[in-house]
Amino acid sequence: MYAIIDLETTGGQPTQDRITEIAIFIHDGEQVVDSFATLLNPGRPIPFYIQQLTGITDEMVREAPHFHEVAKKVVQMTEGCVFVAHNVRFDYSFLKKEFADLGYTYSRKTLCTVRLSRSLLPGQPSYSLGKLCQNIGIPLQNRHRAAGDAEATAILFDRLLKISQQVEAPGYEAAAPAAKLAAVDAAAPSGNRAAKQPSARRVAAVQQAIKTALLPPNITPELVASLPQEAGVYYFHDAQGEVIYVGKSINIYKRIQQHFAIDYKSRKSLEFKNSISDITWELTGSELVALLHESAEIKRLKPAYNRQQRRSIFPAGIYLRVDENGYKRLYYGRADANNQEVPIIALANQFKAKGFLYHKVARFHLCQKLCDLYKTPGSCFDYQVHRCKGACVGQEPAEEYNKRVDEAVESITYEHQTFVIIGAGRRAGERSVVVVEHGRYLGFGYLDETFTARRFDAFKDVIKSQVDNKDVQQIIRQYLRTKHKDKVKVFA
Repeated sequence: MYAIIDLETTGGQPTQDRITEIAIFIHDGEQVVDSFATLLNPGRPIPFYIQQLTGITDEMVREAPHFHEVAKKVVQMTEGCVFVAHNVRFDYSFLKKEFADLGYTYSRKTLCTVRLSRSLLPGQPSYSLGKLCQNIGIPLQNRHRAAGDAEATAILFDRLLKISQQVEAPGYEAAAPAAKLAAVDAAAPSGNRAAKQPSARRVAAVQQAIKTALLPPNITPELVASLPQEAGVYYFHDAQGEVIYVGKSINIYKRIQQHFAIDYKSRKSLEFKNSISDITWELTGSELVALLHESAEIKRLKPAYNRQQRRSIFPAGIYLRVDENGYKRLYYGRADANNQEVPIIALANQFKAKGFLYHKVARFHLCQKLCDLYKTPGSCFDYQVHRCKGACVGQEPAEEYNKRVDEAVESITYEHQTFVIIGAGRRAGERSVVVVEHGRYLGFGYLDETFTARRFDAFKDVIKSQVDNKDVQQIIRQYLRTKHKDKVKVFA
């Protein structure tokens, strides 16, 4: 049994939008045997642009039932059914969220008619419901209304079932889509038992569609099966071959499966999934190298769907100097070609650098005046409220104050200034190496496990130079704090 479902909503985000209309058509594998449709009161105003799209107004839903009033019927109608929809993850995510708000876990097998259409009707100019129905002659009335879209989807699903049943007919595979549909429309009369019984091929096609419902429409199960279960960086490409997302994992296969299994929370996330047309990858062997390479690739490619780590320029930083009285003083400033000093950490802009320094001052009880955050010839404000121990007026000895400055610096730098991290390689007999010199990340590379070196420069010779920045510094610091199995070789 199949439940063909369409929803209209107040927007595209299941986490914050609500359902305004639901339609369900129950298909037994041969025909529609039951249906249900109703407007729903979403409990909030419907945005004007949604009203323009669907024709559903606030006045129309004012006296309509709330979702909790029809929830039991939805459960009963779809019990034991496969959840079918055009772009199934969108509708399924909305229903799951509505039920979750009621404290109920709604779970069904799913089938996407977009994916099934791509499989059985290849070469269509578009697989959107409206254009696909127009191209193959399915009437679609009341577009963007739940009953109209669900009925059209039910007709489409019925035809796809019949197409999959007819694939063994002589010459059928070579037929064009229009010829295929004509063959379906000219199917055997109702008294013909063969036309009534689902063939093994039909069952197989539908089961495959259910099995792959979570995959993007353009991604084949064979491609997913070929993904390596190893550490590396992976790339999602659109239909034009452009990289639209870069990710990393210690197990590329499992991570990508997780990508496709999540419930999508917005139309943008659904568009992202539907735009994935190919997957490529690079093995790194090392988890740390995967993290570093992902960060560099995001900055280089700036993929449309990567939000984090896109910034590639860090024009501000935190610096350290010692004043004439022996006090170590942290301060923020520009980090560009005009500043010859090397920052302890580079940041996106001076506003963020100032905020970062305020955080360190509060955490380690440093002096605002000595950190250039409080301009005054006398004591700083924190001294007046007893949060500063008086370094600003010489009451706290430099030795005592400098210990806390060192702790602050240690929290944003490495335990050692010059070192290499030797980890797993991409294949047997190979090792990865990450090189840091004087607190600056130089890059990563690979070497034969028989490689031996006593000089630091020997490791520099095997790496590919990379750009140092706040993101990679944080990646390395956090990685070194984990229970990793890599070898850290320290140089003076």
